[in-house]
Amino acid sequence: MTRSARNFLDTNILIYAFADEARTEKAQSLLAEPFVVSVQALSEFANVSRKKLGVPWMDIQEAIKTIVKLSATIVPIDEKMTLAALVLAERYKFPFYDALMVAAALEANCERFYSEDLHHGLLVEMHLTVTNPFR
Repeated sequence: MTRSARNFLDTNILIYAFADEARTEKAQSLLAEPFVVSVQALSEFANVSRKKLGVPWMDIQEAIKTIVKLSATIVPIDEKMTLAALVLAERYKFPFYDALMVAAALEANCERFYSEDLHHGLLVEMHLTVTNPFR
């Protein structure tokens, strides 16, 4: 199901939403509103959950099913987005994988990019504002 959403959630928001720590409540509140994620965020979520947090595979699978069910849109990554990410990486001095996530947010016409990894308040391409919800 596709719902209109203007908020893009970075991987760290997803991780905190399924954790048990100080940022969990805020992250979960962002999942309660219409949001967009990319296939990249789902993949990074699985990788971080397993490698860094030791979450069992079945729990990761259930968490991803929940994210997919709650999300308004899941943006696929393709060659067009990869090329757009290269431009963004150069223009904004982003690491490539962050630029790829931002390119997905722009592709989905999002207005806010929730993440603690990029500069809070940065306006990207005169359209997308980076917001650290934990500030």
